[in-house]
Amino acid sequence: MVKRVIWSLRAQNDRKNILEYWRQRNKSDSYGKKLDGRFREAIDIIKDFPQIGKLTDDQKARIKVVKDYLLIYEDTVDTIVVLTIWDSRQDPEELKKILK
Repeated sequence: MVKRVIWSLRAQNDRKNILEYWRQRNKSDSYGKKLDGRFREAIDIIKDFPQIGKLTDDQKARIKVVKDYLLIYEDTVDTIVVLTIWDSRQDPEELKKILK
């Protein structure tokens, strides 16, 4: 059964901010489009294989690595809820605060 994907407001904003950062940094949309494609590919994989992500410490959320980013999601009975996209180069203590 293919599950429905729901992007939390935080995850939507994270994705938008990441893509905007790369657009401004590179003065081009090409890398952002490529990265967004990788996010979409990861979601397609998660829809088919929701247990693929590594469980977090709280055993509720899972993490799928996409380049330098962690796509954090919850797998429910009929949906995949994307909670956030986290740049893995940031302070991991900040991520712990978000996941609480």
